[in-house]
Amino acid sequence: MSRYEQRVEETYHRHMQSGKPALILGIETSCDETSAAVVQDGTAILSNIIASQAEIHKKFGGVVPEVASRRHVENITLTIDEALETAGTTLDDISAIAVTYGPGLVGALLVGVAAAKALSFARGIPLIGVHHIAGHIYANRLVKEMEFPLVSLVVSGGHTELVLMERHGEYRILGETRDDAAGEAYDKVARALHLPYPGGPHIDRLAAAGHASLPLPRAWLEPDSYDFSFSGLKSAVLNALHNAEQRGETVEPADMAASFQESVIEVLVEKTIRAATAYGAKQVLLAGGVAANSGLRRALADGCQKAGVELIVPPISLCTDNAAMIAAAGYVSYQKRQFASLDLNGVPGLPLTSF
Repeated sequence: MSRYEQRVEETYHRHMQSGKPALILGIETSCDETSAAVVQDGTAILSNIIASQAEIHKKFGGVVPEVASRRHVENITLTIDEALETAGTTLDDISAIAVTYGPGLVGALLVGVAAAKALSFARGIPLIGVHHIAGHIYANRLVKEMEFPLVSLVVSGGHTELVLMERHGEYRILGETRDDAAGEAYDKVARALHLPYPGGPHIDRLAAAGHASLPLPRAWLEPDSYDFSFSGLKSAVLNALHNAEQRGETVEPADMAASFQESVIEVLVEKTIRAATAYGAKQVLLAGGVAANSGLRRALADGCQKAGVELIVPPISLCTDNAAMIAAAGYVSYQKRQFASLDLNGVPGLPLTSF
C-alpha cells in the first residue's frame, strides 16, 4: 500500500469514526459549466456553485471545446473555494471528492479530474469517479428518496436514454438514441428557426405560443423497442422550412416549434410510461438538461398520473450540469468504499455501467 493510499484510509476511518454526516465535495466540468458543490449524506445541498460559459459560447452557436477547457482552468480553483466557503466547511471536513470523469469533452473533463486528483493527493481525501449521466439521475435524490424499481428518462444535448434501476448504483439501459439526442435535435431546429443558442429553452417558449398544426413524423421504431431516433424528425423540419422558402411561402416559427416539440415529447412520454408499466416501476425520474422543458414536464406528469406511477422531477437549477448531482451520485460509491486511484482519467465516451 502506497503512502497516498494509507492517508486515504486514515481519512476515511477518521470521518467514519467521528459519527458526523459525510460531506462530499462534487466537481463537474464535462462541458461548459464549471461547478463545485458540497452535499451532505447524498441528499442535502450545502452549496452548489456554477460558473456558466453560456454567454461566451452563444456567439459561436455552440460549445467550442478549447474555449471551454481554458475557461475551466480559469474558474476551477475559485469555484471550489466558493463552494467550500458557502457550505461553511474546509477541506478538513470533506469526506470524499467526487468528480465527473466521463462522458463529455475530453479537455473539459481533464480540468476537473486534475483538480480533484490534486486535492486528493495533497490532503489524502478519498477520490471518487462519477459518470455524468449517473449524476443527472441522482439529482432526483436531492428532491426525494429513490424507491426501487424505478425508470429514469435521461434527456440532454448528448444523451437520450431510458434507464432501469433496481437498487442504488445499478443501471440497465432499456433504450437509447440511435442517432441524434433530443437536446441535439432541439439545438439544430432552433438554429434553423434563427433562435439563439442554447436552442432548447427558446423552442420551449416559442412552442407555447404556437399550434402543433404541421405534420411531422414520430419515430416509433420496432413495436417493442425503447430506443429513440430524432434525426428523421430534425431532417423533416429542415426540409419543410427549405421547401417553404423555395415556394416563397412562410412557415410560422411558433407553429413549427410547437409541432416539433409535440413530436419529440409524444415519443419520449409514450416509451417512458410503457417501460415503467412493463417493469413495475414505483417511480419515474426525469433527468438531464431537457428535463427543464415545460412541455415535457407537463406531458410526463399527465402520463404518470394516468399510469399511477410517481414522477420525480428536479428543480430547473438541478436539471442542467451541476456538481451537487455529482456529489449525490458519489455518495453511493462512498458508502461502498469504491474509491478511484490517482490514474483516474477523463473518458469522453464512458459507458454507463453499474458500480
